[in-house]
Amino acid sequence: MAVKHYIPNGITLLNLFCGCIAVLFAVDSNFAVAAFFVFLGVFFDFFDGFFARKLNVQSALGLQLDSLADMVTSGVVPGIVMFKLLELVTYSATDSVVDDWNSLYHFNSSFSSFIPFIGLFIPLASAYRLAKFNLDEEQKTYFKGLPTPANTLLIVSLPLIIEFQNSNAINGIILNLWFLIPLTLFSCFLLNAPVKLFALKFKDWNFRDNAVRYIFLILSIVMLVTLHFAAIPLIIVFYVLLSVISEQMAKK
Repeated sequence: MAVKHYIPNGITLLNLFCGCIAVLFAVDSNFAVAAFFVFLGVFFDFFDGFFARKLNVQSALGLQLDSLADMVTSGVVPGIVMFKLLELVTYSATDSVVDDWNSLYHFNSSFSSFIPFIGLFIPLASAYRLAKFNLDEEQKTYFKGLPTPANTLLIVSLPLIIEFQNSNAINGIILNLWFLIPLTLFSCFLLNAPVKLFALKFKDWNFRDNAVRYIFLILSIVMLVTLHFAAIPLIIVFYVLLSVISEQMAKK
């Protein structure tokens, strides 16, 4: 077997490696480093498929390996991050001395509530979504439901917004059970929702054929430059809305 056959799977394993490292840091509540390795893993996740197509070495093994890697990087990691956020909010509500985010960030407590475990619904929904994807032969040019990497970026952006942008108004929204729990449940639904979302796969560079993709990328860059980490949740929402609008326009 030629060396080129091993390149995409090697990149996929780098995704899995980054996911494993991210798990370790997420468990330790080191969200910034965990997010870095998640971003790196998502980067590898994009390019394993890219090189598989370019080298014409797509395989059933690669498809399965990709989903297994995604299950860690884009399934387990966001579940742990949400678990930790729910844990912090749950126990801070009963703790009499909570000064700021840093005190929450390093807060340790024993398990005395079921609420944080709601965050682990995300790995369950991600596993179901990935299994369906492997069996669905239609998802070549579009996705059914939110891709797991997109959902992961949404979840891991929350502690980054709190830590680096430090807005009392935004922190008050994020560090709230009535925000985190509905967000968790909605993300689980969105992962498996029967909604067509466009894929960022360019067959050519023609603007007319890729107008939705170009609009999405340009506006995403503008939002990232202006809003930084706070732009990530908005970009995910924009991605879903733009997909729904473009699908409705295509039907007409």
